[in-house]
Amino acid sequence: MTHDKLGTQRLYFEDAYRTEFEAEVLDRPVVEGRPALVLDRTCFYPESGGQPWDTGSINGVEVLKVVEDGDRIVHVLAAEVPASRVEGAIDWARRFDHMQQHSGQHILSQAFFERLRGETKSFHLGPDVSTLEIGIAEAGDEAVERVERRANEIVFEDREIKTYFVPEEKIGSVPLRRPPKVTGTIRVVEADGFDYSACGGTHCRRTGEIGLIKITRWERIRGQIRFEFVCGGRALRDYDSKNRVLRRLAGQFNVKEADVAASVAKLSEELKAAKKQAKKGEEQLAVYEARDLVQKAEGRVVRQVFSDRSPEGAKFLALHIIRESDRVVLFGTRSESRSHLVCACSETLKLDMRRLVPIVAPLVNGRGGGGPSLVEIAGDRDADLAAAVDRAAETVKKELP
Repeated sequence: MTHDKLGTQRLYFEDAYRTEFEAEVLDRPVVEGRPALVLDRTCFYPESGGQPWDTGSINGVEVLKVVEDGDRIVHVLAAEVPASRVEGAIDWARRFDHMQQHSGQHILSQAFFERLRGETKSFHLGPDVSTLEIGIAEAGDEAVERVERRANEIVFEDREIKTYFVPEEKIGSVPLRRPPKVTGTIRVVEADGFDYSACGGTHCRRTGEIGLIKITRWERIRGQIRFEFVCGGRALRDYDSKNRVLRRLAGQFNVKEADVAASVAKLSEELKAAKKQAKKGEEQLAVYEARDLVQKAEGRVVRQVFSDRSPEGAKFLALHIIRESDRVVLFGTRSESRSHLVCACSETLKLDMRRLVPIVAPLVNGRGGGGPSLVEIAGDRDADLAAAVDRAAETVKKELP
């Protein structure tokens, strides 16, 4: 892309609620192999400051991407638009969603600073949730709730959100939450008397239009905390989804919604106890199964292809056999997505099971590894396990003393 002395008038600075416009074409660059237009004015917001670009159409052709090129705004299109004067229309649903999230971020960032002295390090407006990285070392439920309550107090007060330009020499008179990243004239977005931010994004007219601000989760990253949040329509959809899940769980447990967490915790403990008991029973059963397999084996090689055993269960059984007798064990089993081979031998036999991997792995289109006394190989689910076990048995028998 090349620069032109003629820039693009940004109509969204004048009115973020405007959705249609007419404009003259200034240039026709090609961006990543696609046709693009530079217009003398536009309602389309370009990707900038953590906020994604607007979508919509120009003369009925889909706008795929909008980017800044100096003072110009470039609209990347799905097809050529030959006209010299065009009509554009933005996707209002997407624009208003971005306005809610971005305005909500300003309120939330100031609430973090006011309540926790946490400075905003970065902001990203995603398609489903947005994220804020805040410069604090830790965050507990109570602290986050205090921040969230303060942010929503500002929403419920329905304060005016004003935008205005301030020359560089007067920027010191504005109590900005953080210093501007650019020099020269600065565009300020002010949530009346609460937050002052240097920002070029699109915003609501009043805080009430942001709707509910909800922090949904947080995690430690790079020595600070990253918060996920949703505002307005996204917060409503998030509430609907989670409330639907809660109602279903309450119905399944036949308890009140407030008691679901306790019921899940109780069920989790019961499941742990049941798994522990099942494992104990499996271990006891393995003793008898191992004896049966050893008795039926031809010589020192015990081999079997299982249709109903997990790889972990086959490994446990193999280990039990080689600990109790001087045997080679070759087991095959299938999981939901893979085939598995367990090749084990008693240490007294002085065999190296690793030598089986390059011989058997190609038969199941898989890979494997392990130590001298035990290797595991995982391959395609539909592999011929019986053939692989037979090949392993043939190889091992030649090396047995």
